[in-house]
Amino acid sequence: LLSRMLAALASLLVGGSTAYLPLAPAVRVCTHQRPAVASPTRTASAAMGVLDQVSEAIRGGGEQASDSKSDPKTAAFTAANDRTVMAYTERVARINELEDEIEALEDEALAAKTAEFRKRLAAGETEEELLEEAFAVVREAAWRTLDLRHYDVQLVGAMALNDGKLAQMGTGEGKTLVATGAVYLNALRGKGAMVVTVNDYLARRDAEGMGQVYAFLGLSVGLVQSGSDTAARREAYSSDVTYVTNSELGFDYLRDNLAVTAEEVVLRRELNYCVVDEGDSVLIDEARVPLIISGKTEAPVDKFGAASKLAAVLERGIHYDVFEKEQTVSLTDKGTRDCEKALAVGDLYEPTNPWASYVSNALKAKELFVKERSYLVQGGEAVIIDEFSGRVMEGRRWGDGLHQAVEAKEGLTVQPETEVVASVTYQSLFRRFRKLSSMSGTALSEAEEFATIYGLDVTDVPPVLPSLRSDIPDSVFKTTRGKSNAALAELLSLRRSGRPILVGTTSVEASQVFSDKLTELGVKHEVLSAAPEAAQREAEVVAQAGREGSVTISTNMAGRGTDILLGGNPAFMARLHLRTAFAAAAGLSGVTPPRDGFFPRAVSEEAEAAVGRAAARFAQSRAAAAADDDAEGHERAELAALDELLAVAASSAAVFEESVEDEAREALEAVGEEFAEELAPEKERVLQAGGLHVI
Repeated sequence: LLSRMLAALASLLVGGSTAYLPLAPAVRVCTHQRPAVASPTRTASAAMGVLDQVSEAIRGGGEQASDSKSDPKTAAFTAANDRTVMAYTERVARINELEDEIEALEDEALAAKTAEFRKRLAAGETEEELLEEAFAVVREAAWRTLDLRHYDVQLVGAMALNDGKLAQMGTGEGKTLVATGAVYLNALRGKGAMVVTVNDYLARRDAEGMGQVYAFLGLSVGLVQSGSDTAARREAYSSDVTYVTNSELGFDYLRDNLAVTAEEVVLRRELNYCVVDEGDSVLIDEARVPLIISGKTEAPVDKFGAASKLAAVLERGIHYDVFEKEQTVSLTDKGTRDCEKALAVGDLYEPTNPWASYVSNALKAKELFVKERSYLVQGGEAVIIDEFSGRVMEGRRWGDGLHQAVEAKEGLTVQPETEVVASVTYQSLFRRFRKLSSMSGTALSEAEEFATIYGLDVTDVPPVLPSLRSDIPDSVFKTTRGKSNAALAELLSLRRSGRPILVGTTSVEASQVFSDKLTELGVKHEVLSAAPEAAQREAEVVAQAGREGSVTISTNMAGRGTDILLGGNPAFMARLHLRTAFAAAAGLSGVTPPRDGFFPRAVSEEAEAAVGRAAARFAQSRAAAAADDDAEGHERAELAALDELLAVAASSAAVFEESVEDEAREALEAVGEEFAEELAPEKERVLQAGGLHVI
């Protein structure tokens, strides 16, 4: 009955067509997208409202059934959360009442609302008084620029963010779109609003995508990337809305506090409003380690080599003990005596000739810091792997001589030791914002820490529809071999049905071991890890992880930032096709073409001709702009311009007829339609097989 109801509602939503929401299982794939029609219609809006009401009724029954079984603490949270969500839902109803009025506005009148809101704020009104109308404006702007319309529960999430709370929303519920309402409202005073993400790719993706909404409404959008220079950073932070990673923000804050002239400062004097994406990762996991800016010292480097050779011959359990949980080692009495003999010193802890720290770091490098898991060796350097994202951390070094110990262990050139010049914790940094909010898919388990450390109360935002994912209980094995064999058997069994499979591992080394086993068995697969060759193809690999029979092995899957759509992601594939063609036409070497067989079909002559025309126009436009660019950073600037062009082409934002953006959009639509048509039967087969399976 539920499936029939949802199918009927979906049919109403798309005006009789079932291309977007054919069956209940397909709804989970794209939870916040409305069909691409010329303009919003009241019928579609009504269907959305009915859909929200049905899902609310479904959720209500389930929640009532589970409340009686929960412990008192959980029951108290649930009751308080229900009251909060109910209060927000009442405001959503008033926002919906404004929809017809806002929908009737021309583009210029809708964009002029921003200036009107700013005048009203200057006259004494508050953001709370503007919230309902502002959210209605953002919802309409998102529809006109991105073909996306906020669900009612997404507006609930935006209200939680505006109130300085942490909004917990499940994977696929559209957190990126949720943030637009709160960010727009808090940016209206011109004091800046930041969206903090976990990596450069996500920051750029969201700035290009959601930035279309803010730009349509007359707000400026800035983007800070790891390679941005001081002038670009200052301009980005002075924008109304700024997208930046947590690490770049932290180091910019430290550098500002070390600046000796005003010209070196990039951040605003007052930190106004911030939304932290993946809050559990940034505010809890990564917050254990402070951000540090260091300077070189005159400490001797030869001691690291001697200590490394000594550590290699010392025996665990005899000369030293390892405490893995505390990430430390301790010399035994015998170990201390033998080290003193080997080094020909009377005391390892002699202040004038200390050796204890060198030996301790050498033992840590030997036992606790494992190659391919904690770090990679590339270009003659030891590069740290971020344990949370699985990515390499260029330019980062461990402190207190530990990085030098790792370099000595690997036989690399030992760099001079460093000392701390400035440091800050994420706890200290983010509490400096006037208003802090966050989003996460898994925050309830750390709710007490969020409230105690950051003053963030967690609001559990209900999903737009009941989750159709099946969570199978964990299986625990005595040995790694038993666990790996079971995972391999499960993979091979499910693969026969054509289901795409995603395997998550905790290290590059574990990914490689699993990959080697699949290679021996002749199973075609992709590996996503911190290894440079894999990182360059990251988005490409993730984009096809939902294709029929695909097997993807990924190190630490959180925050990858590319949608895994069942049957493949035709929109991303089309965009990648254009990006490759445009880069080749402009002579850009920084774009790696996808591997053979990535695209589902060869593009037709008509579509390829449209791509060629648009690529030629892009190359001409950049050739004219190149005369004004400095040689330094030219390639990076050209790639940024290309990505911005494709973001505009992929949106519904207004563009001039026969402009390069217009031709790029025409080419993108032509290629995307062909890929989508080719992948449609595959999507149905994947759905029938059971969807994506994650191990």
